[in-house]
Amino acid sequence: MEKMIKRVLVFGIVLFLGIFAQESWAAIADSTMVYKFDFGSGKGAKGYTKVSDRDIYRCDKEYGLICDSEIVSKSRSGKDKLTRDFITSDAPFLFMVKVPIGRYKLTVTFGDSKGESETTVKAESRRLMLENVKTEFGEVITKTFVVDVRSPRLDQSRQIWLKYRETSFLNWDNKLTIEFNGKRPCVSSIKIEPAGDLPAVLLIGDSTVTDQEYEPWAAWGQMVTRFFKPSIVVANYAQSGEGLKSFKQEGRLEKTLKELNPGDFVLIQFGTNDKVPGEFHVEPFTGYKEELKYYIDTIQAKGGKPILVTPINFRSFDEKAQIINKLGEYPEAMRQTSREENVPMIDLNAMSKKLFEAMGPQGTKNAFVVYPADTFPGQIKALSDGIHQNPYGAYELAKCIVQWIIDHDMELKEFIVADFPGFEPSKPDLFESFHVPYSPSIDINRPAGGE
Repeated sequence: MEKMIKRVLVFGIVLFLGIFAQESWAAIADSTMVYKFDFGSGKGAKGYTKVSDRDIYRCDKEYGLICDSEIVSKSRSGKDKLTRDFITSDAPFLFMVKVPIGRYKLTVTFGDSKGESETTVKAESRRLMLENVKTEFGEVITKTFVVDVRSPRLDQSRQIWLKYRETSFLNWDNKLTIEFNGKRPCVSSIKIEPAGDLPAVLLIGDSTVTDQEYEPWAAWGQMVTRFFKPSIVVANYAQSGEGLKSFKQEGRLEKTLKELNPGDFVLIQFGTNDKVPGEFHVEPFTGYKEELKYYIDTIQAKGGKPILVTPINFRSFDEKAQIINKLGEYPEAMRQTSREENVPMIDLNAMSKKLFEAMGPQGTKNAFVVYPADTFPGQIKALSDGIHQNPYGAYELAKCIVQWIIDHDMELKEFIVADFPGFEPSKPDLFESFHVPYSPSIDINRPAGGE
């Protein structure tokens, strides 16, 4: 696992340095191009590029695989060249392909004609796309999802200000990365094609929203992708440590607006870092509300549809096991802004309070980055973070978001997947029933923000 992490980091840094190299393969590639890959050891299907266990990714290649364990190519009998062979591994593996910046529809075929399979799919910086896709013995199925592939560029001479850690993040490099994980991932083929003019939901906010690059950190923005149909794309521009003023100053709001098309939705969650003293501090009922109004006005001016999201509670309990409000008046200031500006709001602050109190002081240890020493490689001290969630906690918060959308009959409701089972925050899913496997990239260093 450590070798795989290092390889991904090296590739990320090298490819980041190539973002501005217009002569690169991705930069000059036709943005209307369709990429088709046939996985396995058999003869390739017509029109598809063959990918076997020998096609390991290197920086000078256009595509390839990365795995810290053995990747196995399998071939079965059958007439369909595309589905009779596949690749699998007993460890998570990545498939990387250099593509131009854009939004893509991916069609993936799973299964084994002589066995069962179970695959979880994540994209880029651990965005959950498909959860525990199971095939019975001999079954082959196809799933579709959409992925946003981005660049930090604002124009030919400027880019957003990236934090040091971001420079190697998979979200910002010059390629599309797909992670295949699970008990027995079996992948037969991938078709990657431009997604066209799909509507989008853009996410902006802080570390509790962003696509966290490394385990065990996670945020609801990288989990909520699993609950949207492929008829809409989720583009997450949130980043750790951000407040309303810093997000604007670093060019992140400008980047969001450049990617925004009329009719797109923008979910806005700030507050955790806005309250921190310093250069970017704003008071709740003055500067905070003024900044929120600026965001609302600029988004609406481009034809976008802003939706406010109140900030998540911390893992902080009183003697009666009730959540202690560590966010002061910021959630209420956002509620006021929602009413005054007649803008929809998702009250994640209220829902997270209900959720965490239902879990209790002990149960919330399963939802936050709270781990004893030696849980992860190189972790000599216990981790005890009361602000940042792990994958289970982020997943439960994502379900809160989706349930609010449904309960309040918001426009986004039509884009929610049909298999969403419904969610009651006062009755959280059992931690033992959560089966989204860890990704191979691990970093125990705490994300920025929320000090």
